[in-house]
Amino acid sequence: MKVTRLPDIERSLKGTGGRERSVAVGTFDGVHLGHREVIAGSDSALTFDPHPVTVVAPQHTPKLLTTFERKAELIASLGVQELIVIPFDADFARRPADEFVDEVLVGALGARQVSVGENFRFGHRAQGDARLLAADERFATVVHPLLEVDGEVVSSSHIRGLLLAGDVAEANRMLGAPFELSGEVTRGDARGRELGFPTANIVPDESLAYPGHGVYACLAAGRPPLSAAVPAAVSIGVRPTFETGRAELIEAYLLDFEGDLYGRQLRLEFLERLRGERRFEDPEALIEQMGRDVERTRAIAQAD
Repeated sequence: MKVTRLPDIERSLKGTGGRERSVAVGTFDGVHLGHREVIAGSDSALTFDPHPVTVVAPQHTPKLLTTFERKAELIASLGVQELIVIPFDADFARRPADEFVDEVLVGALGARQVSVGENFRFGHRAQGDARLLAADERFATVVHPLLEVDGEVVSSSHIRGLLLAGDVAEANRMLGAPFELSGEVTRGDARGRELGFPTANIVPDESLAYPGHGVYACLAAGRPPLSAAVPAAVSIGVRPTFETGRAELIEAYLLDFEGDLYGRQLRLEFLERLRGERRFEDPEALIEQMGRDVERTRAIAQAD
């Protein structure tokens, strides 16, 4: 899939006009089931980076479900040929809705069809909506109603809530794919190694959503020496059994793996929550529980 910035497309036209596109438009954070319905059948997707809320109401900036790279990867998996990115800033936020339609959708992208969700808003002060698009006869407009799963509306905000509560299985169901996070493996205090369960430690990115405190069954993947995905028992929290003074950590024990991952990127695919975070009376009790966590992780990964 080709990734193109809108200003590059605008510069390349030089008044000659460009190719026609069937374009899905949205922020698409998480690329969940509702987003997938909006995107389906479109040859192009138009999105924004950074998230518009970070510009128009930074105090309400949400924790993102995906990095831009992960969002692009998920959109590419849906068969989209081109991802067009609007570098969203204060100047773009001030553009009127009709200008967005005239100059971006029609002028730059040559839209023959525009696909949006029913709650999509655009333009200065969010004055543009699906009805405005549908009234424009220069292109066909497909408006997708909000998707519900078992009576719950599928939305990025709802999925963030599920993750915070640790319900990764339900979050995955609404995402249409396992929730993932990635980061660089950093050196810790070797507490896991002392307990017989050496862990790869990731400091969570504060701009991203991640599951609430607890222990999870995951799959871990990365680059060599981690050549294939392996089961991983992952703890998210602050280690209540030990007084460490450390901030939140994501600690992954990779089953049946030996190798040096320091400084390498590790990707974790969350499958199921095993238990909440809790304090143990002594390290021996913690070791016994960790052994049970590992075996449950193995069983879940094999069944997945």
